[in-house]
Amino acid sequence: MAIKNQKIELNAEKREVIGSGLNALRKSGYIPAVLYGKNQESIPLQVSVKDFRKAFELAGESTLIYLSVDGQSYPTIINDIAKDAINDDILHADFYKVRLDEKIKAKVAVVFQGESPAVKDLGGIFVRNINELEIEAFPQDLPHEVVIDLSSLKNIGDQILVKDLKLDSKLNVVAEIEEIVATVQEPMSAEELEKALEAPTTTIEDVEVIKKEKEEKEVPEEGEEKPAPLSEEKKEE
Repeated sequence: MAIKNQKIELNAEKREVIGSGLNALRKSGYIPAVLYGKNQESIPLQVSVKDFRKAFELAGESTLIYLSVDGQSYPTIINDIAKDAINDDILHADFYKVRLDEKIKAKVAVVFQGESPAVKDLGGIFVRNINELEIEAFPQDLPHEVVIDLSSLKNIGDQILVKDLKLDSKLNVVAEIEEIVATVQEPMSAEELEKALEAPTTTIEDVEVIKKEKEEKEVPEEGEEKPAPLSEEKKEE
């Protein structure tokens, strides 16, 4: 993998291994993957686990990755990854080829920074309403994350709405402008806290079982149709 002036490049090889041979491929340090997109023939690939993790850390599922296959570079975004429910190993990755002259929609992670005076000084409870935003833009303009400053939350009940976000003019947030991004609620009373603690909770074992079932359903099989990002046209295997 290479990074040149924020341009993320990742090498991949065409893959011949399918089916039961994929486990051996993973043990050898590679992730099975597929490249596809609008008017792009599906190409089975294999990518170094080490290089993929570095690229994914930088790009997430919204920043461009230039995927190099047999000397040809494809502008892509990571459209989906499947992980093992137990050890978090990456089982499969989907690279979606994009056109740099066509806007796409992508989910971008929301990151909060700074400190809320309402939380620090008044004992308020910070409530995050969303973890990601759907953004429409040209692929090369999509950010890795949206950073939101919490210093504007000065009083109990203060809110940050979608319309309050200061984003680049190249980005269009696909959401209601009055949607609440974050807020500060009144601190819980001793009685409310006691009631909350008495409420039934989900155990780690329950979560792992649910997650494992979900991941088993989501791990793509060879020859299975992969979804295109949101409104983009789906590719055919």
